[in-house]
Amino acid sequence: MASVHAQEAKRLLRGAGAILDGHFQLASGRHSSAYVEKFRLLEQPVQTDVLCRMIAEWAEPLAPQLVAGPTTGGIIISYEVARLLGVRGIFAESANGRRVFERGFTIAPGERVLVVDDVLTTGGSVRDVVDAVRATCGEVVGVAVLIDRTGATADFGVPFFACLTLDIESYEPAQCPLCAEGVPLTIT
Repeated sequence: MASVHAQEAKRLLRGAGAILDGHFQLASGRHSSAYVEKFRLLEQPVQTDVLCRMIAEWAEPLAPQLVAGPTTGGIIISYEVARLLGVRGIFAESANGRRVFERGFTIAPGERVLVVDDVLTTGGSVRDVVDAVRATCGEVVGVAVLIDRTGATADFGVPFFACLTLDIESYEPAQCPLCAEGVPLTIT
């Protein structure tokens, strides 16, 4: 049985038109029969607030002093969760194949950091932010996302929370059954 949080998250995402069916190429390069168009949700401040409150309530016992997310969708999530927790919110940008904190963002040694993102597909962006936090000697105390597409298989070595976990299969393009069937591909 899905948790109350998961049921509410799914209702909000469907209501915003954020869960799409078809044949999609994800940012990771993998293909999928379903896509979560996070920006349909993120353009709705009230619904986004509800989901960010779920993350903030989960994270409060971890006592984060800072919230960090990756560009692009993670910027909104990190800001809103940080606002709800009453702490700073920053983001890591791509530079030379990795994520870095620029624009004067700093993390003090030992500062307790919650890493957040919008949609988790492979975990690459989140791992990059975790690595960037650790490179500054910050302490990652947890990871949270709006939607976990891995079916709860991701492990970052710290407490993890997803407002909604979806078990949506994704494929390398060469193994994609939708490609084999000739279903038109939408690049996201």
